[in-house]
Amino acid sequence: MKKLALYLREMRAPFFTASVIPVILGASVAWSETGEFSPGLFALTLVAGMCLHAGTNIANDYFDHKSGDDEINVEFVSPFTGGSRMIQKGLLTPKEVLAESLVLFAIGGAIGVYLAAVKGPAILVLGVIGAFCGFFYTTPPVNIAARGIGELTVGLNFGTLMVLGAYFVQTGRFSTTAFLASLPVAMLIADVLYINEFPDCVADKAVGKTHLVARLGKEKAVWGYLALTLGAYVSILIPVIVRAVPAYCLLGLLTLPVAMKAISVAVANYADSPKLAPANAATIQLHMLTGLLVSAGFILDRVL
Repeated sequence: MKKLALYLREMRAPFFTASVIPVILGASVAWSETGEFSPGLFALTLVAGMCLHAGTNIANDYFDHKSGDDEINVEFVSPFTGGSRMIQKGLLTPKEVLAESLVLFAIGGAIGVYLAAVKGPAILVLGVIGAFCGFFYTTPPVNIAARGIGELTVGLNFGTLMVLGAYFVQTGRFSTTAFLASLPVAMLIADVLYINEFPDCVADKAVGKTHLVARLGKEKAVWGYLALTLGAYVSILIPVIVRAVPAYCLLGLLTLPVAMKAISVAVANYADSPKLAPANAATIQLHMLTGLLVSAGFILDRVL
């Protein structure tokens, strides 16, 4: 039981909002547009998404250990950055961590095969893309994070692809509306990764994990955080203006005051990891609350 508890801690369940929110949003768009909603398929989609998410986090822990990244990282701000530290604390061996990651990817893959059999092969294609990007995010020789496209990859996978996948599971097709709805969620989850790279920047750069913050330097990179954060709200506003999504989606703008506070903290404290922590926490809240409010907008459009 103690070992099982350690495996569960390694999964970092409190951060599953990154995979739960886009699934909720995709299903909400599907119900708004078509009236179709299968609780069983929704639950399976959630479980598959969380398995791929956890597998990705755990694989990242393993390969950040192999590269020496987590061992030399002294600026991390737990629990937001620096990995789970389970290997570093001697609570799990590297082999156990890797095995857990592979098991979770296998479970997610098995659910994907079932969903493909029920709804169509397109969902399996999305799942394969997600699993590949997740496992090889820090895995050599692919090492997506070291190529300066990690933020884009995370935004696409935990934003657009998951929203489209959840929509497809409910309807058996794709939708331009679902794509547009995914954009703020995609930007904000990329934003979560981006702000979390600041405390890890020195250690990441030392082992060749040259993400955008490492490439730009913290002083310049903080303006990228501002652009991503505000860009999420622009991506809500414009589709509403052109009537591509329901006006109720403007509910997502209610989190703008939290965003402005997070931006002010980031601009003032980008070089001081402990003082930056409130911005790390606020960005996670922004992703979760904005995604839920946009989802509520689609639900209200159907109900009203």
